[in-house]
Amino acid sequence: MTEAVARPAYQKFAVAVAPSRIDGQGAFAVEAIPPRLKIGEIRGESISVADARIRATRHERIMIVEVSARKALDFSKSSDPMRYTNHSCRPNARLCIRQGRVEFYALGSIAVGEEITVNYGQTHHAGKLACRCGAPGCVGRL
Repeated sequence: MTEAVARPAYQKFAVAVAPSRIDGQGAFAVEAIPPRLKIGEIRGESISVADARIRATRHERIMIVEVSARKALDFSKSSDPMRYTNHSCRPNARLCIRQGRVEFYALGSIAVGEEITVNYGQTHHAGKLACRCGAPGCVGRL
């Protein structure tokens, strides 16, 4: 695992970016995270949903979340480690959109070294991308 970077105040627990067995890089707990607590959030470029949908058609890998009917956040240039949170059909965290922010909360205890995952829900892939989470009961597609 790479070293954790000094974390900003909105990151409540230390998270590091490292190679993931799910896909590319992942976000991993550097310290134990208790259940139901906020792990942190992602900060990104505020763009319109229309621009977000155009950007999504230009790239297979995107880091964009629609936070309202009109606004989206693009994390592709963010330095926040939570931007590397991978999808899992059996996640250990949840993504919550609150007051225009994208926050992450632990569903249960997350151990040191464990990859932090969320269920992406609906994506621009519309079921065309194979899911590689490997979780029991994986639905197979994103």
